[in-house]
Amino acid sequence: IHQVGGGVVGVFRNGGSKSVLFRADMDALPVTEATGLDYASVEPGKMHACGHDAHVASGLGAAALFAKNRDKWSGTYLALFQPGEETGLGAQAMVDGGLVDALGADKPQVCLAQHVLTAPEAGHVATRTGAVLSAGDSIKITVFGIGSHGSMPNLGVDPIVLASAIVGRLQGIVARELAPGQFGVVTVGSIHAGTAPNIIPDRAELQVNVRAYDNAVRDKILKAIDRIVRAECQASGSPKDPTFETLAKFPLTVNDDATNTAVTQALQTALGAEYVHELAPVPASEDFSLIPDALGVPY
Repeated sequence: IHQVGGGVVGVFRNGGSKSVLFRADMDALPVTEATGLDYASVEPGKMHACGHDAHVASGLGAAALFAKNRDKWSGTYLALFQPGEETGLGAQAMVDGGLVDALGADKPQVCLAQHVLTAPEAGHVATRTGAVLSAGDSIKITVFGIGSHGSMPNLGVDPIVLASAIVGRLQGIVARELAPGQFGVVTVGSIHAGTAPNIIPDRAELQVNVRAYDNAVRDKILKAIDRIVRAECQASGSPKDPTFETLAKFPLTVNDDATNTAVTQALQTALGAEYVHELAPVPASEDFSLIPDALGVPY
């Protein structure tokens, strides 16, 4: 067993030359569990939601089956349990913690992972080749004004009006700057400014989320956000430049063609073709691909 970067890797060697890694993410989320089941979280405001409970159970279950049935397979099975998928930091933490060196000669030829989703229906699985999970960026933007009394707006620069103009203008990126058919999402999920109805504050904070299925589109959106925010600040007479802080950054997940074909065929054989479907692109983001990328293997 290797403990690396907050995660754990169990190594099951059983002869043979092939090695496969299966990753399960084990985050807790800020949610109070309401199931009342005997295995429910006992920590108020924390539970393994968003599929992480199922992912870990699947990883542990697979490891137990491999351990108990060594006469049915050969090779090396790597059961990797990764923290911090929700923050986009966990996979990189394991890489930075020495994962590649820790695996050494057990380095896999391929990496696998899974997610439970709302579709297709229960009892069915779905796979997809190529881009499957979007790249994602979360950014905190702070814009600056000049504080004043609400009765004397002419003496200040209102950052709330400035932030509102930015929110409206950002929606034009996908609507007017991306070509029809190109996928992109720009969401302003949080905006905070001021403390009283009659006081103009001196700053406003916006939290923006970006999704894309193409890194060139991603870069175009991020550059457009930077351009628009700076231009609106200038137009409003902001006293200083805005600041940009990256809160989370997720890579694009692009499934390898040959690997996806092999996995799909295996699922069809095990479950029946009627239970295996092609998955539509999912505009959610995930950091799993950082692990196979660091190992230099397909996933």
